[in-house]
Amino acid sequence: MSASQQWPEGSRETAEALHRLLTIDNRQWHALKSQPQRRAAEQLAAALVQLLDPANPANAPVATTQRQNAIALLEHGLGWLRGELKDPGCPTHGH
Repeated sequence: MSASQQWPEGSRETAEALHRLLTIDNRQWHALKSQPQRRAAEQLAAALVQLLDPANPANAPVATTQRQNAIALLEHGLGWLRGELKDPGCPTHGH
């Protein structure tokens, strides 16, 4: 990694691929909605994508939008891991 690169080559693409793999889509929602570790992993991967965003320099001295988004996603993921968050149910099906 050269000094001009912020992150190792391919980091962003790898993080995005991981996030796509872990994202719970509409078809999977009912089967996976009650798995807290799965929900946390989805949020943590999304946070990593935010951190590796080119608009969020690794050496930025101030909190960027991407960094704030990453913090919120991490906190949400921690809520799932700690058991503080639960499946809210499906508003269209009532469960």
